[in-house]
Amino acid sequence: MKINQTLRGNTCKQPLPFIHLFSTLCIGILMLSFLSFGCSGPKVEKQSQWVGTWSTSPQLVEPHNMPPDPGLANNSLRQKVRVSIGGDTLRVKFSNKFSSKPVTLKKVQIATSIDGSSIDTASIKELTFSGLSEVTMQPDSAIYSDPVAFDLKPRMDLAITIYFGQTSPDVTGHPGSRTTSYLMEGNHVSDAKFTGPETDHWYVINTIEVKAPQNSAAVVTLGNSITDGRGSGTNKQNRWPDILSEQLLTNPQTQHISVLNQGIGGNCVLRQCLGPSALDRFDRDVLKQNGVKWLIILEGVNDLGQTPDSAAAAQTANNLVAAYQQMIQMAHEHDILVYGGTITPFGKSFYHTDFREAARKTVNDWIRNSGQFDAVIDFDKAIRNPQDPSAINEDLHDGDYLHPNEKGHEVMGKAVKPELFY
Repeated sequence: MKINQTLRGNTCKQPLPFIHLFSTLCIGILMLSFLSFGCSGPKVEKQSQWVGTWSTSPQLVEPHNMPPDPGLANNSLRQKVRVSIGGDTLRVKFSNKFSSKPVTLKKVQIATSIDGSSIDTASIKELTFSGLSEVTMQPDSAIYSDPVAFDLKPRMDLAITIYFGQTSPDVTGHPGSRTTSYLMEGNHVSDAKFTGPETDHWYVINTIEVKAPQNSAAVVTLGNSITDGRGSGTNKQNRWPDILSEQLLTNPQTQHISVLNQGIGGNCVLRQCLGPSALDRFDRDVLKQNGVKWLIILEGVNDLGQTPDSAAAAQTANNLVAAYQQMIQMAHEHDILVYGGTITPFGKSFYHTDFREAARKTVNDWIRNSGQFDAVIDFDKAIRNPQDPSAINEDLHDGDYLHPNEKGHEVMGKAVKPELFY
């Protein structure tokens, strides 16, 4: 009405038709803008970001963990993973970081895993790379697939099947999968079931990301064989980070949070033991993971367990503290909260000596009392024997007094309270 009144006050005796049209158009645009932004505000629930839902830390595969005959070249490999959060669009990252020669992926498909090597063939989706089915990864490189629509449910078992071309004699992978992979000679990517050799290792797969709402985020668990799942059940997906993921998904306030397991068996913080050290891989496995908001550090037992005398153990304890401080600073610079996990007991294990135990207590005392971590998760207290605090409780270790058994993993996972991620 105000616009029409203004027009009537003009020197023109009658408003021109095109002015009426223009006015109506302007009002329509203004109303649309108001409805879209002025009233309802931005529709946050429709905004999305890439967030990791599954990941594993690549390393150079040791000779005794290489793929079984007939090998990967010109053959098909089906690998299973269990994701954390779901989504309707995903992409997969593959790594050739530690191989000396190129690796060609001739065809890659994903599908819902049913049981063993079996898949739901109706769910098969092909992965492409810049629109192409085939891609070659050069040494020291990694590659993402193109995004693909897929109905990925929380804690779903997903099968990734690769038909390889030429591969490298040395292989990038993750030996401690605790999950069976299946190999067949030739191109069998679309087969409902594999009937060839089996192996409990992963090769070249690295990360799965989903498009998720802006309130979604990821927790990285950085550690060694305990975090990697030593002592948990093969194909049971019951490592302590898995237990944590299940807890988060069943809690309405944390069901949008994923867990990325970046444990490597035999890994050290300060130097290369098995796989790159925690410090060396920190940028790749923590800072460059999409959507990370929290980090749990549970690592250092292998550094302490390999010290030859009391002087070396004391120095290693001090160096671990300095390394934790460095990782905390780097994470905080990326707005990541860091939770410190106390080093679990190793009394009666092959690592035990009095001077190593003294060094472990020094490190744990700093973790608990320094105030440097944003929170402390007392894994040591959760699984130690109350009558012998230097050792794991008798019913929680897998026989070596160093690694938790399945019950121990459950206790550790439940020691991480969902309230830490509100």
